[in-house]
Amino acid sequence: MTRQSTTGPLASGTLRTRTHLTALAAILCATAALAGCSSGDETTATESTAPIVTMPALPASSAPAGPETTVKKTVLDVYQGYWREMQAYYADRDGTTADLKQYAASEALASAENDAEYAHGRGRIYIGPVVVSKSTVTGTDLGSETPKVMLSSCLDVSRWRPVIADTRKPVGLPTNRLTKYLIASTLEKWPQGWRVVRDEPQDKRC
Repeated sequence: MTRQSTTGPLASGTLRTRTHLTALAAILCATAALAGCSSGDETTATESTAPIVTMPALPASSAPAGPETTVKKTVLDVYQGYWREMQAYYADRDGTTADLKQYAASEALASAENDAEYAHGRGRIYIGPVVVSKSTVTGTDLGSETPKVMLSSCLDVSRWRPVIADTRKPVGLPTNRLTKYLIASTLEKWPQGWRVVRDEPQDKRC
């Protein structure tokens, strides 16, 4: 792949990280090898496109939720919506990022648009669920001019796979790819609301 994009687990067993790495670009880096991935034993894909996103429930309390607790809950909801829209976007060859822009901005949005355009341009779409679990807030900077919250999650993309858009036949992928790994995310509060601005796969299994 010669354009600015990210690389990741579907292309090899080791994550190849770069500046402005995003989760989606990491997964879709498989498109860099798609030209040689198709094989004669392709079968019809039957995977569901329904998302599976599991987010932790905040501890129950009889006391009113404080501002920081409310922010954390909002951020977790936004991150869930982000991956829900990412799946819909990459499953639709003719889709737009109108809905994704409600959840992503800056580097995360740009990488998603670039890599989706590349995959769709090669006649590929992605189907199947992405499983997001164990999302926890690892840091906050709510007092800055642009409030920030950092998350750590476990991303499972083992059932999110590329297929040929016209036939829905699966595209072959390396068997040693890393499909379940930690991902570090940064969300910022923009005038329109909270947005995922960075989503960076870590070279660690989860």
